[in-house]
Amino acid sequence: MMTQKQKTCTVYAIPLVVLSIPLLGNLFSKEVNSSGADFLIAEVLLFTTAFLINLVRNRIKKQSQKVLITIFILLALTLIWPKLAVGIFGSPFAGS
Repeated sequence: MMTQKQKTCTVYAIPLVVLSIPLLGNLFSKEVNSSGADFLIAEVLLFTTAFLINLVRNRIKKQSQKVLITIFILLALTLIWPKLAVGIFGSPFAGS
């Protein structure tokens, strides 16, 4: 069984793992061209998501509410991330 501290460390380690993938691609491939601003925006987005999930985990008591709110947070992440990355929906939010 994981302690509360281990669970919190895991929640905040996941964004680091996710960000290391494009960083390695940026270092070893010419096709991946991410700027520092791209990494900063991704870092803010991922760590905000991790913070909100951790907040829900610690503050909400009912398991069903925890799951529902966490799914909503992850859904928001999956809608915002591609929008910022490639402007998939064609609005001024992504600069298109």
